[in-house]
This record gives sequence, structure tokens and C-alpha cells, in this order.
Amino acid sequence: MNIQVHAPPIARSHILAVDDDPMIREAIADYLGKHEFHVTAVADGGAMEELLAREVVDLVVLDLTLRAEDGMALARRLRDQSAIPLIMLTGRCEEADRVMGLELGADDYLTKPFSPRELLARIRAVLRRRRPEVQQGRPEGIRAYRFDGWELNLNTRRLKSRDGRNVSLSNGEFSLLIVFLGAPHRILSRDQLIDMSRLHSDEIYNRTVNMQVMRLRGKLETDPAKPRYLLTERGAGYMFGIPVDTIY
Repeated sequence: MNIQVHAPPIARSHILAVDDDPMIREAIADYLGKHEFHVTAVADGGAMEELLAREVVDLVVLDLTLRAEDGMALARRLRDQSAIPLIMLTGRCEEADRVMGLELGADDYLTKPFSPRELLARIRAVLRRRRPEVQQGRPEGIRAYRFDGWELNLNTRRLKSRDGRNVSLSNGEFSLLIVFLGAPHRILSRDQLIDMSRLHSDEIYNRTVNMQVMRLRGKLETDPAKPRYLLTERGAGYMFGIPVDTIY
């Protein structure tokens, strides 16, 4: 497995480039690394998923024309599992391919051959647009929370149970769980949960905080009627009732 890493200062955004052409990987890593980014360049989807599970990544640059893999399938899987900003690279010029990539959830699209300077500008633009959303989905610098054998990976948006199962979460459930895990043993009112989760419309107001908490209990608790994690503080709100480890 050929992985090129440019180690940066801690404050730099982490860009993951996926391309099976070693010259393109090197060119992206060198150019972006000389500016303001920490760059990791890998050759295939397996290396991409391994890195995403292990490290915080701020944006993915993905080649759709990988020789041994379907780049569209990788993009679809990435978008199903996370909200990480995505820029697609491809040699395809057809409008249908560009539309398909954007409909899969890509934030931008660049056709080969491309200028590294243009890629840099597009990365900066996407990060500026997506920064509030990314911070909402992952508190800055935090990779995961662990509690009582459970793990919530904020980068991939995966919740793993005590027995190793992946537990699916809606956007509202994911955002509320992040708030609870970031403030264990602290009583949070319903208004605070709405504000801190930043989901002011679809998931919270329409379905109510109470419904979201009830659904989370159904996924987390052995006995939702006698919760250990998500405790009701009568007249005050809710509290996450056990210690939480923060993984950076």
C-alpha cells in the first residue's frame, strides 16, 4: 500500500486524496502541503476507509476513474457513512457523469487534467461553505467518544455497540448524541439541546426532543424503560448519566 503523508502543524485542515496514479498523488500532496494543509494521499478505497476510521479528515479528493474500483461506488459509500466534504476528480467530460457525481453528494467536481492551483482554490471554497456544518457534525479536534463499551466515531458518523455492531442513527439522533456525550453528567434543558444540536427545523422541532431521546434510548439502552445512559431530570431536561472518554 503506497501512502504519502506530509506532516503539518496541528491547526491545518486534513485533506485525503484518493488516486491510483502515483504522479497525481505526489503532485497533490506536494502542492497542497506547501500551502496550509495536512495531506494524506492513498491509492485505493480500502486505504481511504482505513484512514477515515482512524483519523479526522476535513475533506476528501476522490478520483472517479480508479482502475480497479468504481469511484462512484466509493463516493456513494462515503456519502452514506459521513458528511465529509467531497471533491471528485475525473477524466470524464460528459455532463451526465458530472450530474451523477453531484447528485451523489459531491461538493465540487474537477475534470482532469487540472491545475493544482485550481484544486487548491476549490478546496478552500468548499471548506469555507461547509465549515459550520462540519463543526456541527464533529466538535473541533475530536475523533470519537467512548462510553461503557460503545464508540461514536464522529468522522464516519458510525455508532458501534458493545458487541461490535454498527447502529444506524438519523441526523437528529446523531446530533443529539454528540451533545450528550460532550457534556456528561450535565443537565441539559430541551431548549439547550435544540440550540446545541443546531437542528432548528426538520429533526428537532417537527419530531420534538422527547421523541429523539426516546429513539436513542431504544438503540442504546438494554431496558429503555429503565435507562442508564439518557436520564430524565424531571422538570429540567435530560442528562447523560455515565462517564465518557474523548478520543482525539
